[in-house]
Amino acid sequence: MEPGYVALYRSGELERRAERLEARLAVCDICPRECRVDRLNGELGFCHSAYLPIVAAVCAHHGEEPVLSGSRGSGTVFLGNCNMRCVYCQNHQISQDWQRQESNEMSAHTLAQRMLYLQDELGCHNINFVSPSHFVPQLVRSVLEAVPLGLRLPLVYNTNGYDSVTTLKELDGVMDIYLPDLRYASDARASEFSQAPHYVSRAREAIKEMYRQVGDLLVDENGLAQRGLIIRHLILPNGLAGSEESLAWIARELSPTVSLSIMSQYSPQYRAPGVPLLSRIISRAEYETVLGLLDRLGLENGWVQQMGASDNYLPDFDRQGHPFSLATDERE
Repeated sequence: MEPGYVALYRSGELERRAERLEARLAVCDICPRECRVDRLNGELGFCHSAYLPIVAAVCAHHGEEPVLSGSRGSGTVFLGNCNMRCVYCQNHQISQDWQRQESNEMSAHTLAQRMLYLQDELGCHNINFVSPSHFVPQLVRSVLEAVPLGLRLPLVYNTNGYDSVTTLKELDGVMDIYLPDLRYASDARASEFSQAPHYVSRAREAIKEMYRQVGDLLVDENGLAQRGLIIRHLILPNGLAGSEESLAWIARELSPTVSLSIMSQYSPQYRAPGVPLLSRIISRAEYETVLGLLDRLGLENGWVQQMGASDNYLPDFDRQGHPFSLATDERE
């Protein structure tokens, strides 16, 4: 199954999209913040990112959903900086400490070569862009560079959900798999804990657009994802994620057939130990409540992390070679 971006490359449409997206960096409106800074000339907005993509790590990741990790891992490109400020971010070393990320700037051609390294040398099943929302033009340019080098893997857009629909429309046919978070059902909570104004409407509109583009999850004969939407929902303590409202929205506005990844791995990282409502892992009762919602709403497709996952998925981006230890992925 040839990825759609290859046909877009052959027709010249991929290059046209790269050029349109890059032009928007001059008065940047790539993500919902619409900072309007000139990133082409080094001006920095909320994400503290200029023109070149910031790549903090490139590795085969075995801790993603089974349809992504498979046996050889998901070819993960961890992008630096972020358009949100989650006080509990487990990737805070690269998402919030932007001064340290300047040394990780990379040309589009070098990133294209790194994608080929993941495909040809590590044998990964896909290319997985983590935190891509503020680097969409750069990623499309890198894919444009990678196709003539032989890139043929499915592309995964692994996002916090705080995305611009206008930007996502430029990715129609480029991204094969969308992997968004649906973090909150309350704008007040999103602002308080992630500095993300209007998160609920922005994320829901974005996820609807993603679903329009790729539909339900499609896997090959080996059970590996080739196309489709997987929505991640992280259970937060004290009901802060608004799980009932978010899951009901998915069943009502998208489809009960959408694949979900219910995550129990919350751990009070970064500034969360100083935030009383976020200073503990989730309880068994909170976990069981969300599982009960899945049954009640008829949401049957996807995966649920087992309790105790909070210790298994913590990266260390100062670790040489790979930010994750090779812990077993406990999802069912």
